[in-house]
Amino acid sequence: MPELSITELSEDIRSAIAELKQRPDIENVGVVTRVGDGVAWVYGLAKAGFNEMLEIEGVDGSKVTAFALNLGEDEIGAVLIGEDASVKAGAKVRLSGHVLEVPVGPELVGRVVDPLGNPLDGGDPIKTKQTYRVERHAPGVLDRKHVHEPMMTGIMAVDATVPIGRGQRELIIGDRQTGKTAVAVDTMVNQAKQKTGVINVYVAIGQKLSKIAALKERLTREGVMKQTIIVATGPSDPAALLYLAPYSGSSMGEYFRDNGKHALIIYDDLTKHAAAYRQMSLLLRRPPGREAYPGDVFYLHSRLLERSAKLSDKLGAGSLTALPIIETQAGDISAYIPTNVISITDGQIFLETNLFYQGIRPAISVGLSVSRVGGDAQSKAIKSVGGGLKLDLAQFRELAAFSQFSTDLDAETRQTIERGQRLTELLKQAQYSPYSIWEMYASLYAANNGCFDEVPLEKVKLAEEAIHRELKAKHAKLTEELNSGDKPTDAQNASVLKVAKAITASYKVETKKTDKAGKE
Repeated sequence: MPELSITELSEDIRSAIAELKQRPDIENVGVVTRVGDGVAWVYGLAKAGFNEMLEIEGVDGSKVTAFALNLGEDEIGAVLIGEDASVKAGAKVRLSGHVLEVPVGPELVGRVVDPLGNPLDGGDPIKTKQTYRVERHAPGVLDRKHVHEPMMTGIMAVDATVPIGRGQRELIIGDRQTGKTAVAVDTMVNQAKQKTGVINVYVAIGQKLSKIAALKERLTREGVMKQTIIVATGPSDPAALLYLAPYSGSSMGEYFRDNGKHALIIYDDLTKHAAAYRQMSLLLRRPPGREAYPGDVFYLHSRLLERSAKLSDKLGAGSLTALPIIETQAGDISAYIPTNVISITDGQIFLETNLFYQGIRPAISVGLSVSRVGGDAQSKAIKSVGGGLKLDLAQFRELAAFSQFSTDLDAETRQTIERGQRLTELLKQAQYSPYSIWEMYASLYAANNGCFDEVPLEKVKLAEEAIHRELKAKHAKLTEELNSGDKPTDAQNASVLKVAKAITASYKVETKKTDKAGKE
């Protein structure tokens, strides 16, 4: 009996194809020959273009949307957007004549949407005045300007050692549960706290919906949601939506870039994006390559990340800054997708599992993290105090490893280790508490001048907070001037140092008293 139904089905398809061949509009109408796993194979449609939208007639008379991804000689491989339950072999397919577009504009700000621009937050339908193509060309060389304005993250370990500029693409890479999303979210929070006017676009690719809901709630509480768009896809969504999500988010961010504003986009994460593309490619019978990824997986991410840029003055000087996230397995940054994305981006922030479990959070590895834009994207104030920080920390890590095997250390080595321990302590930072420029400057300037050298390690953070409180309460004008980011004057430096020395001295004295009391 099953054999009979298969024969009947193939005859139905044969008759549908024969009927199609007799029609004059064969180039615009096709027939589904087989369907499954979110992919439909279509006969006909000789004029279909890559990524063109197709309309398939469902069994119940509904219209199912798909886009052409494989253009063969006799048939087309189309990826269905949505469920494939209502699509059966023999269904009619028509060309729409346009590629996929998404709504863009300020109306999306503050909303949670899917990659097609439909609201997911239970709010009103979104009516925008404009749409952008999902796949757009990256700006050319002459349309760009060098990256020179700081994109402050509010995380001292990042802003002082691996600075990010507007229009840069900085990769956040590390194992799962090492705080990658936390670094990206803190950057979003800082844009709201510092009133920079930067629009945040957070693209969740296959993330748990409960995690996205918790993030939205937290961003609302921090006052960040009013300048944020969340493009959300869950693990149960079709691979087509996971594939489209980063491109849709990029188009939404490009609207602000093209209108002379500044936007920040976070792709969380591109590992899941590559996996969704691999799934689609294998179903479309594309030959698998290394790690079963298709050969064009590099192009998948390069054409996405090249869209982030700082535009020239002629085009309005807007910018789109990208923070792509990549998950590694057991810290292996030499795997296929990590090496691909590292070669596309302008630097990476590497998060180490060992540091995370030692309580150093954010767990940024100073040795493996780098910014290829560097000092150009750093405010003058932070540049003046953060210059030697990376080197000091690197020397400290090397000596700390060496000192485990030796108890007899000379004074200079001991001093380097003591200073390094205090710098490491200073760079620890709680989530959702970004620092202003003046706070970072005060902490680093005090550390560079040895103010924390005799403060007990467990009291370094307390002393730092006390310095910040004192400066904020009694030197409001000074903090305002330092927050501009300009290079501080000698008088300003002297004021900061005076406050820092007075505060840290009290912590030293306090410790000595307790020691004495303890002995007594």
